[in-house]
Amino acid sequence: IPFTGNVLLDRPIDRNLRLRIHNLRARIEMNKDLNDNAKFKWLRGVNEMLTGFLSAYRSRSMTPAMLPVLAKAYEDAMLADLSGNSILPVIIENSIEVGDILLNNFALKNNEGVSAAGDYLVLKSCQRNPDDILKILTRYPDNRFADSLIVQAAFRDQEELYTYAAVPNALGRRIQSSGHPLVKIIGRLALTKTGRMYFPFLDNLYRNRITMDSITPYVVNDSSMGYYQLLVKTRIDYAMRMQRGDTPMAAEVLTNKLRSKAVELFINEINALHDVSNEQVRFRKLEHLGPEELYYLAVMGEEEIYTSSFVVGVYPRIFQRMRVPRADSLLRLVHGDYYKKFIKICAAYNTLDNFLGRMDRYTAENLMRRFVNGLDVSPTLEDAVDVADSYASIYQKDLRKLILAQVQVNLAASTENRNKRGSLIYELLNTIFLSMDSTSKVNIAERLGIDPVYIMPRRSLQDATGRIIVQQFSYGDKDARNYFGAFMSRFSNANWRIVRKPQWVEISSVKGTPITIYANLPLDETKELDLQAQDSLISYFEQKNLAPSIVIHRGHSYYVGETIKRLPASAKIVLLGSCGGYQKLNDILKICPQAHIISSKQVAAGVLNQSLIDAITERLRMGKDLNWEELWKTVKGRVGAGYREKFDDYIPPHRNLGAIFIMAYDKAAKME
Repeated sequence: IPFTGNVLLDRPIDRNLRLRIHNLRARIEMNKDLNDNAKFKWLRGVNEMLTGFLSAYRSRSMTPAMLPVLAKAYEDAMLADLSGNSILPVIIENSIEVGDILLNNFALKNNEGVSAAGDYLVLKSCQRNPDDILKILTRYPDNRFADSLIVQAAFRDQEELYTYAAVPNALGRRIQSSGHPLVKIIGRLALTKTGRMYFPFLDNLYRNRITMDSITPYVVNDSSMGYYQLLVKTRIDYAMRMQRGDTPMAAEVLTNKLRSKAVELFINEINALHDVSNEQVRFRKLEHLGPEELYYLAVMGEEEIYTSSFVVGVYPRIFQRMRVPRADSLLRLVHGDYYKKFIKICAAYNTLDNFLGRMDRYTAENLMRRFVNGLDVSPTLEDAVDVADSYASIYQKDLRKLILAQVQVNLAASTENRNKRGSLIYELLNTIFLSMDSTSKVNIAERLGIDPVYIMPRRSLQDATGRIIVQQFSYGDKDARNYFGAFMSRFSNANWRIVRKPQWVEISSVKGTPITIYANLPLDETKELDLQAQDSLISYFEQKNLAPSIVIHRGHSYYVGETIKRLPASAKIVLLGSCGGYQKLNDILKICPQAHIISSKQVAAGVLNQSLIDAITERLRMGKDLNWEELWKTVKGRVGAGYREKFDDYIPPHRNLGAIFIMAYDKAAKME
C-alpha cells in the first residue's frame, strides 16, 4: 500500500503495520482467558477490519495513512470490550471513517457503547457536513443529538427547515416538537397554508418585532398594495441592519418575494398599458406608492420594466412624491440599498445626469467613487458589469474622468495588496475605459486577448459551404405587418431572391457572398402561431444542419424572452430590435459568449432596425468585413433628423462594455 508514495518511507510503515497486525493476532490466540469461539470472534474482527479498509480505500473514502490509525483504534476498542468498558471513547477520538468500520465490525456489535457511538458518528457527520444536517437526520430522526442539530440547521437555512418541517414523517414530527423559539415559528409556518407569505418576515417574527396577527390582513389579500408596502418597509429595515454588520434571517426570501410582487402587482400592468398615451390611466396603479416603494419597483424589476415605464412613469414620480426632491435624500430613505443598481438603471435609461444633478457636486462625486469601489468584494461580477455598462452610457467628460481615475486608484491598491481578483477586475475596466478614448490608441482585443470587438470578419460568419445564415424572429403583434412589409420590400430587387413558405420566407443573395435570411412570418400571436412558426423553422435548421451566425429580434421588448429561449448558440451577431434590449445582454452572453450584440437602451424603431439590417447584409453580400465604427457612421449619416436621437440610444458591439468585460474576465479566468 502506497502510504506516502515514497518507497523508502513506505517500507518501514508497512513493516510496522504488519508487525502490529501479527502481534494483535498473536495476542488473541495466546489469551488464556478466551475460549476458541471468542478467539475466532476477535480474529474474524481483525479480518473484517482489514477488508473494511480495503473496500474504503478502493472507493477512495479512506487514504492509506488511515490504516495504521484504524489498526490501533481496533486494538483499543478490543481491549475496552474485553475489559467490559464502552467503545464510545475510541469512536469519539477517531474519524468518521474509522468509527464506521468499528461500529460495523462483527466482534464489536454487542458492546454496550454501540448505540451511543452510532449517535456520536451521526453528530460527527453533521459537524463535517453542516449543509446536510437535515438530510442526514432524515435517516436518524431519533438521534440523541437531533434537537440541537435541528436548531443549528434552523439558523443555517430557514427555508430548508421549513421544507422538512412540512413533511409528515419522523423528522418532521421531531422538528414540530422542538421547544426552540425559531424552530417553533418555522414549524408553525410550515403547517400553515399561507406560511410562505409570512416567511419573508421571519427575522422580525423571531425577534418579536412584529406578530403574525399584524401580518395576516396583508396575507389574506396578498395582491393588495399593503403587502408590497410591508415588504418594502421590512427590506429597508434589513438594509439598515446589514449596514451595521447584522445579517437578518431569510433576507433572500424577502428579496425574492419583493421582486415577484413588484413585477406581478405593478410592472406587468404599467408595461401592458405601454400603448396608452394618457399617463393618468397608464400609471394609475402607482398612484399611492411613496418614493421608497417606487425606488424598489425600479431596482427589483430591472429586467422586466419597459423603458417608458421607468422614464415616464416610475422615475419622475419618485421625486414628485418627495417633500425635498433630492437624490441623496432618496438614498438615505433606503439606507443606500441597491444604490449601484439604481445608478446603472439611470445610466442605461439616460436619467443619470438628472439623478446626479439632484444633489450637490461633492456628494455626487463621492457617490460615483463608491459606485466604483469594492467591486472585488462582491461575490459576483454583477457590480463590475454594472460599472462597465454605466460608463458606456455616461457622456459627461468630467464624470467619465472621475470614474476612470477611481478605477485606477483601486487598481493601484489591489496591485499593492496582491489582490488577484481586484487587480484583474480593475485592470480590465481600466483597459476597456481607456479604449473608448480615441487618443489613447488602446487595442482592446489585443490587450485583453479576446476576439476583435471593432470588426466582425465575414469569414467568421460563413458556414462550411461559404454561406451566411441569418435568422429573424418575427412576432404577430399589430405593428408586425408594417415592419415586416417594409422588411420584405427592401429585398425585392435584383440582388435577392425570395422564396415564400407557409410559415417563413427565405431570402437569398443572387450576387456576391452567399447569404440566406430565414424570417418566420408574423402570424397570429393570439393563437401563438408566430411561436409555432419559429419552432418549425428551428426544426428545419436541425434537419438541414444549418446554424445561424446572425440573429435578428424584431418586435416589442415583451417578446425578447421568447427569442432568447430559442437563441442558437451559433449566433455571432445578435441584433435586438426592441425597446430596452440593452438590459438583456447578460442573458444573451450566457448562450453566445462571444457574440457581438446591437441593442437600444431606450426606444427602438423599426426604421432604425431596418437600416442596420440593410447595412449589415449589404456589406456582407459585397464581400466586406463588418467594421462597426464605419458601419455606425454610415447608418447615422443616413438616418433622418427625426430618428437621430433614438439612434443615439442604440449601442454597437464595440461600445457594449459590460459584454466586453464578461468576455475578457472569462478568458482571463480560464488562463489561470
